[in-house]
Amino acid sequence: MQYSEGKIGRVFTLRLDDDERVPDCIEQFAKDHDIKAAHCTMIGGIDAGNIVVGPKDGDAPVIDPILYPISGAHEVVAVGTLFSDDEGTPILHMHAALGRDGKTHTGCIRPGLDVWLVGEVIIMEIIGTDMLRKVDKKSGLKLLSKA
Repeated sequence: MQYSEGKIGRVFTLRLDDDERVPDCIEQFAKDHDIKAAHCTMIGGIDAGNIVVGPKDGDAPVIDPILYPISGAHEVVAVGTLFSDDEGTPILHMHAALGRDGKTHTGCIRPGLDVWLVGEVIIMEIIGTDMLRKVDKKSGLKLLSKA
């Protein structure tokens, strides 16, 4: 286990508009406002894109994600973390539950989703932490790590 202690800094409330792309718009906001670490939540609507719903083979040396296409307006609730990588680029890691017509799909939104009508996001900045995203040699992914 790796850990770091921090404190809550600024708190931002965002209204994402129709057709804005998540995670892109949240990461751009973080870059524009010099947010290095944060906790994020989102509610609203999602219309189109893909989510990751697991690896094709959990034992494979290289992760090959299962992408699940999302189409049509879905309700969304999501939670995630936003940390800069070792180059200073903010990266959002967010998982979401997307519901439509009594069915729910859950997964990572990293591949990108379009907002339908509105997305409400709260970003709570974490200051004083020394965690960042570094490339993990085993998975090849940028995972949360001690600086």
